[in-house]
Amino acid sequence: MNTADLGLPVTVPSTALFTDRYELTMLQGALRSGTAHRRSVFEVFTRRLPEGRRYGVVAGTGRVLDAVENFRFDSAILGFLADGKVVDDATLAFLADYRFSGDIWGYPEGEVYFPGSPVLRVEGTFAEAVLLETVILSILNHDSAVAAAASRMSVAAGERPLIEMGARRTHELAAVAAARAAFVGGFSSTSDLAAGFRYSIPTVGTSAHAFTLLHDSERDAFTAQVASLGSNTTLLVDTYDVAEAVRMAVEIAGPDLGAVRIDSGDLLLLAHRVRRQLDELGAKDTKIVVTSDLDEYAIASLAAAPVDAYGVGTQLVTGSGHPTCSMVYKLVARSDEAGPDAPLRPVAKKSMGGKASMGGRKWAARRLDAHGVAEAEVVGTGDVPQDLADRQLLVELVRGGAVVGREPLATARERHRTALAGLPMSATQLSRGEPVLPTEYAS
Repeated sequence: MNTADLGLPVTVPSTALFTDRYELTMLQGALRSGTAHRRSVFEVFTRRLPEGRRYGVVAGTGRVLDAVENFRFDSAILGFLADGKVVDDATLAFLADYRFSGDIWGYPEGEVYFPGSPVLRVEGTFAEAVLLETVILSILNHDSAVAAAASRMSVAAGERPLIEMGARRTHELAAVAAARAAFVGGFSSTSDLAAGFRYSIPTVGTSAHAFTLLHDSERDAFTAQVASLGSNTTLLVDTYDVAEAVRMAVEIAGPDLGAVRIDSGDLLLLAHRVRRQLDELGAKDTKIVVTSDLDEYAIASLAAAPVDAYGVGTQLVTGSGHPTCSMVYKLVARSDEAGPDAPLRPVAKKSMGGKASMGGRKWAARRLDAHGVAEAEVVGTGDVPQDLADRQLLVELVRGGAVVGREPLATARERHRTALAGLPMSATQLSRGEPVLPTEYAS
């Protein structure tokens, strides 16, 4: 099944209203002043990483492409805007025919980024590019935050698989996006069926405490589950007494029991006890899955424990304390007249308090040291130095309004693995620190 044909997992006919009102009022003002059709370049970047983080992860690019394709003002939306007197008739007429016809370049999904990295570059007229600001930032800020948390958790887990289980801890649509971003960041499966349907992410799940409590005894519950799902299922063993539950689980399912799950208590202590008990009962191949409010630090603390997989929910879908990446969408260059070939000139906000930005249409490249390890993120506005020509990071995503950069989600996942491996070893330290690469600016 080609999931790209399914459309967006939302219950609205388009993404056009996933925006702030001032995008439309700016458009109206620009149409009136005659500046709406000036050639413009907008860039997405962040001025800083979340406190203590050493790298960021680009995620949501594929969803951005879907959103741009579905940014349409149909009659119902136009009627809503007219009834609310949001914009005037001339602007409504422009919106009725709106189709993004410009170009988009960006860091490919799964790539890492740093302060100042031009994660996305949108080029077109001011009128068509300004309207995309809010929906692009909404997607990239959320998905990149989740992917960064997932990446850190994946590093902490090593080769042990991670299960995304956060659907009940966030908005129902955000849950689908979070599962997707987590997969990019290194998670191997999700409990969310909508994410499995939409993005072909493997889904897993067996039972909760309610299933055990429903039955007259834990034995009855385990017997029913094994009868239904087979001996390779995962039995939840911490509803009452863990040791008794493990003994009973092996007795009912046999030594081929797939796994047991522990969802409460001292996970480090219980994992050791359960592993010893399973081995003594002959269930040496039965896995141990742990859940219960895990984050990257809790996962790291269990590195020496006999744990086979981790299930993570709340901390993952909330970015492990950093639910946004603080990315911004800024006009960095524009022409003085209309026309696709009109010369550009840099523009930038001058501001106090750390909000200043660098004008000009940018390129980005990652410089490597003599050992092939990344040593700097280089961002520039002029010609690309010859020694960095083959290290450029931005790729073409949209050309003349047509998507050209869509790719399988597994490709983004593998790209992240490769990008992370190319950073200095300190990138994977969970202790707080500065960005692992400095950002250097070249004119």
